[in-house]
Amino acid sequence: MKKKMYQNAAAAHFREHSSIYLFVVVLFLMGVIFGAIVVNSLSFTQKEDLFYYLSQFFGQVSDGHVAAADELFKQSFFHNTKFIGLMWILGISIIGLPVILILLFMKGMVVGFTVGFLVNQMGWEGFLLSFVSVLPQNLIIIPIFILAAALAVSFSLKMIRRQFMKKVGQPMMPLFGRYMIAFAVAILFLIAAAGVEAFISPVLMKSVVNSIQS
Repeated sequence: MKKKMYQNAAAAHFREHSSIYLFVVVLFLMGVIFGAIVVNSLSFTQKEDLFYYLSQFFGQVSDGHVAAADELFKQSFFHNTKFIGLMWILGISIIGLPVILILLFMKGMVVGFTVGFLVNQMGWEGFLLSFVSVLPQNLIIIPIFILAAALAVSFSLKMIRRQFMKKVGQPMMPLFGRYMIAFAVAILFLIAAAGVEAFISPVLMKSVVNSIQS
């Protein structure tokens, strides 16, 4: 019964905010495309320099000289938690609305640039490397970031309407409570993503790098 109630609440939430979700998804995809385009605008020297550092990194991965898994876990978790924590703060600050959208666009741009650069420099092998190094954890991280951005935008818009348009809607405290709970659940998913990035991606990367070098 409770499960059904939660499912109905989630479905109603997505229906009510479908336009916001569509907007943030399109914005993220635009960031990915822009990031991939930026790769082509780099000069030959810039590409060579970046590829040199990338080759050094892959050499370290192949030799097993990467940070310890628990260190990688902490870095990934704290980095991603700070990112959505900033979104959470911007969502309740009203004036942070445009910054939330910029952050999401930049996240998409980083993903697009990383994948685009690997494919541009290494072709099919670069695609395979990006598949094992970028995709696994981002299958969790990207939906969480999109959800966090949509929730922050939605909450910010409700506050703007209440403050400046003097519209009386739902009481803010229950909304704020749900807003906090949603971000707390997002952090739990980021723990899983950090686990994937620390314990699974390096193993996959090492096997792919070794197969490319052999």
